Amino acid sequence: MARADEILSPEAKQTKLIDRARASDSGPPGLPTAQRSAPPAGGQQLSWWARARRDKVLLLMAIPGLALLLAFHYLPLLGNLIAFQEYLPFVPFGRSAWVGLDNFAVIFNGDAEFLNALKNTLLITLVQVIFVFPAPIALALLLNSLLSERIKRVVQSVLYLPHFLSWVIVIAIFQQILGGSGLINNTLRARGIDTIDFLGNPDSFIALLTSQVIWKDSGWGTILFLAALTQIDQGLYEAARVDGASRLRQLWHITVPGIRGLIILLLILRLGDSLTVGFEQIVLQQNLVGRPASEVLDTYVYNNGVLAGQWGVSAAVGLVKGLVGVALVIGANKVAHIFGEAGVYQKA
Repeated sequence: MARADEILSPEAKQTKLIDRARASDSGPPGLPTAQRSAPPAGGQQLSWWARARRDKVLLLMAIPGLALLLAFHYLPLLGNLIAFQEYLPFVPFGRSAWVGLDNFAVIFNGDAEFLNALKNTLLITLVQVIFVFPAPIALALLLNSLLSERIKRVVQSVLYLPHFLSWVIVIAIFQQILGGSGLINNTLRARGIDTIDFLGNPDSFIALLTSQVIWKDSGWGTILFLAALTQIDQGLYEAARVDGASRLRQLWHITVPGIRGLIILLLILRLGDSLTVGFEQIVLQQNLVGRPASEVLDTYVYNNGVLAGQWGVSAAVGLVKGLVGVALVIGANKVAHIFGEAGVYQKA
């Protein structure tokens, strides 16, 4: 009599072999097949308490960071009550007179000073998204193209250094170079040429801010992009070179798609922070150019809240700014989902 394996068709034989392989690999060797392929006892998932006991070391490691996040990010949200009060610092918290939405009048009624700060903020944000955001990407691509690893590490180290300087030092460096008594103007003065007011010119203030941000943070911003570039399969480049693809085509069809998800993620996060354009950087130079050209929402809150004592109005502006940032993140994330990208988060 013919064996059953000989009677089966080739397709049935292949299916039977696959089933046998799966059964043999479903557990550690030495256990019966039934025990290896059997689900956990009862098919029940671990309880919350059981998972917590299992991962107690990881949970203990997360407690310090969680405590800092709670203390410095979530508990201060209670201070938004000031936006609905005629807040006085010497009155116990929560006992100031309630004024409803009166503090939001500067926003809804179009206060001239507020509108000027909003206009400057949006303009600086637009310029920095166009010029500052792509700078680390371009720099990472240039560093990735270097063949010598030693040269690449040296260049990276040099580019990282400005990030660790405070804005006070960065502004002082720019003043020593571009100021009225700086290197460039002293050179022009020695040659009998009229000096140039780089730091006090309102028309070039946004360009000055943008150049400072690029110089300080572009090198540090390359870290994430360089890490993403190392994850791209090098076999794709080899196949493209075999097909005769130029370096430009390899960049467009392999490199850019490989880091596209990271670019979209960082762009969404940047949109959420779009109404924050560098308080410390601007307030250190505000006296040089004047408030009309340099006032942004952050300095508006500082000048009207801390200096002028309009705590409720400043809190109202800060609250609206935060809500707009959250709305931008959620909206941009939904747009990313429409185009098939992961974005910042996804629904389970």
